[in-house]
Amino acid sequence: MPHQGAGAPRSVRIRRVLIIILVANVAVVVAKLLIGVATRSLAVLGDAAHSSVDALNNILALLVISIASQAPDEDHPYGHQKFETLGALAIVGFLSISAFELSKGAVQRLATGPPLLSVSLLQITVLLATLAINVGVASYESQKGRQLNSEILLADAAHTKADILVTIGVIASVVLVRAGITWADPLLGLAVAGIIVALAYKIMSRSVPILVDRHLVPAAAIRNAAEGVPGVQSAYDIRSRGSQNRSFAELTIAIARGVTVEDAHQIADAVESQLRSELQLHEIIVHVEPC
Repeated sequence: MPHQGAGAPRSVRIRRVLIIILVANVAVVVAKLLIGVATRSLAVLGDAAHSSVDALNNILALLVISIASQAPDEDHPYGHQKFETLGALAIVGFLSISAFELSKGAVQRLATGPPLLSVSLLQITVLLATLAINVGVASYESQKGRQLNSEILLADAAHTKADILVTIGVIASVVLVRAGITWADPLLGLAVAGIIVALAYKIMSRSVPILVDRHLVPAAAIRNAAEGVPGVQSAYDIRSRGSQNRSFAELTIAIARGVTVEDAHQIADAVESQLRSELQLHEIIVHVEPC
């Protein structure tokens, strides 16, 4: 079976990783939810809500990968990669709702006084087990993300690493509650909400530039690479867009007058090759103008 997986298309291999991670995340959500309901701990319930976003993120990622991996067509000549970005923004919406509800509950408990919660050693042990699962998931997904050069896997791994920090805060909360420091639960609940907001902002700051076609590679870097090719006098009208998985660039190069059409094409081909190897650009359009 491993040798079959190694030869499978990249999108299929990413889907397999996401399915494995989805199963692990669902197990973590169920465990945290059961503990949160049993203990009435806002911090634990907030952590369960945050982890549920991980599972939802996996489901959306599976859908997005199936769409984003489709070849360009007449209606989408640049491909379908932005569907992945739209899916990431949907996650931001769910994260925002979770943070709002958690913050509202924490403020209410601070105003009215938190009830005494009963947290058993067994429940703390289960939380530690979910923490261990998240550590394993983050390590596995990071490894596969680098192996497959997958932006979505690496981003999801970063999300899981944030969950690890959240769970550590939750464990600290239930330990303090067990010691009788009940006000720690709503305060740490607010801290969890803050981490969720920070995570949502990070996803949004990464997604919005792609949607508005902010330049992917600095124009100066493309210019320097192109002008390093023999025969290129200058490079200008430089544009780039897309993501690390699929990038586009367009530029105009000036060549000496009198260069034959055949030589001009060879120079343009050399520029394309240089930009692909040096800047890892995928699709490049080079316009040639005599100077």
